[in-house]
This record gives sequence, C-alpha cells and structure tokens, in this order.
Amino acid sequence: MNDLAGLSPEQTEKVSKARERVIDSIGKNMDLYGITLSIGHLYGYMYFNDGPVTLDELSKTMGMSKTSMSTGVRTLLDLKMIDKVWGKGTRKDLFEVVPDWHQNFSDYFSIKWRKAVEGNMNALAKSLAEIAAMKSDYHDDPLLTKLLQSDQEKIEDAIKYYRWLLKLIEAFENGKIFDLIPKET
Repeated sequence: MNDLAGLSPEQTEKVSKARERVIDSIGKNMDLYGITLSIGHLYGYMYFNDGPVTLDELSKTMGMSKTSMSTGVRTLLDLKMIDKVWGKGTRKDLFEVVPDWHQNFSDYFSIKWRKAVEGNMNALAKSLAEIAAMKSDYHDDPLLTKLLQSDQEKIEDAIKYYRWLLKLIEAFENGKIFDLIPKET
C-alpha cells in the first residue's frame, strides 16, 4: 500500500491499525455470506490499495502464496467485486477493486440467489410432473388423489414465491432496488 509513503512511522502505524480493523471487519462480514475470511481480507486490502495490483504484490502484502491469491482473485472476479484492468507498460495482470459496495452486494446476492432459484424451480417442476403422472395413474384412489392435490398446491405456492424472488433478483440486477431503497450519497 504505497499511499503510506511519506508518513512518519507513528502515522503509518496508526493508519495501518485503522485499516486492519476495517479489513478484518470486511473479512468477517463476507464470511457470513459464504466467502472465506482470507478472500474477504483480500478484498479489504485491495479496497485500501491506491490503484491496481498484481498477484505478486498481493501475495507479498498478505503473506500468502500466489496460488492462494489466484484463487481468491478468481472468486472476487466471479462475484464482480474486482475487475481485471489494463496497465501501461506491464505484462502482468492487474486487478482493481470495484468500490461500489451497493453494487457488490447486489451482484453477489443476484448470482447466489439466481443459482439457488433455478435449482429449486427445476426440483419443483420435476415433482409437479411426477405428481401429475401419479394423479393419472391412480385417479381412482381418492385418498392418494387428495394427498397429491394438497402437495401440488403447496408446490405451486412455492413456485409463486420463487417467481417473486426472481423479480427481486431482477430488481437487484437492473438497479431498480435503489429506486425503492436509495443509496446514501
């Protein structure tokens, strides 16, 4: 973090301590969302860095292997929390944090929720097809028919919820969520 150059040792220590507290907090917060603590710390370090960094620089700063840094960077890229950027005069890949925490939150949950919704909708559709087949095969069994009808209604209610959740995901993806709950400026 070259932005500390020129500060006295005492000033550097105080700024570093304040930053470390925030970086640790970021790591713990991201851990709650299923991102490892070390990747959360990686994002925190990049957040406070003055400009793009290479894997080598990150590895040196954080004391982690280049392989671990590569895995962490790939995760943050997939979550759209950092970008790969071009740097004049360098052949190494450079990475820079996306500093919009609102967008990071939106992107992270959109990615995770969409994946979960798609898996759940597929399971529900498969169960509805199986219920329809059983209703056809056992239409003369009133007890089973009643049970299957009840299950079908419950699954259809679940599908309504997931369709609503898809609308919420879309509101995050297209930014309309911020019309309802504006960002602080």
